[in-house]
Amino acid sequence: MPTPTKGPRLGGGPAHERLMLANLAAALFEHKRITTTVTKAKRLKPYAERLVTFAKRGDLSSRRRVLGLISDKGIVHELFTDIAGAVANRDGGYTRITKIGNRKGDNAPMAVIELVLEPVSPKQAVVAEATKAAEKAAPVAEEAAPVVEEEVVEAEAAAEAPETEAEAPEAEAAETEEAPAAEEKK
Repeated sequence: MPTPTKGPRLGGGPAHERLMLANLAAALFEHKRITTTVTKAKRLKPYAERLVTFAKRGDLSSRRRVLGLISDKGIVHELFTDIAGAVANRDGGYTRITKIGNRKGDNAPMAVIELVLEPVSPKQAVVAEATKAAEKAAPVAEEAAPVVEEEVVEAEAAAEAPETEAEAPEAEAAETEEAPAAEEKK
């Protein structure tokens, strides 16, 4: 019996392992979350994410490849329509594994594996776009560096101006108070 290329063997032969992963993936796509052992969840994660990547492509060839692994047409249709649409903006990480403790009967470590269908947070998208823009602008920034320094100096001067204006009435009030006092002393 050959050892699988990734991760521990799940028991039985390689054909049994392929069928087990296909059934776990079908259950995951049907119910959006399943409870299984940690080992099976870790083996299922790359398998399910690969199938979701095929579903995001959405072409006939990808659909036939997934149908070769998961025989239920209803689940494959749900994968290609609902799940692929929900994770269209996500670049990867379509599943999440959460450990939930040990099973009562045999003390096996258990986990919940679920599809991550929430939209990507806007902060992460903005940070990714900002880094891409910074990488593209890096060569241009070297040429325009003196202009940027002038803008920074102007911005600092503009920031200081309101402070001096705010201080100016206080200074005028202090001078008017001092002036009558100085005249009285004469």
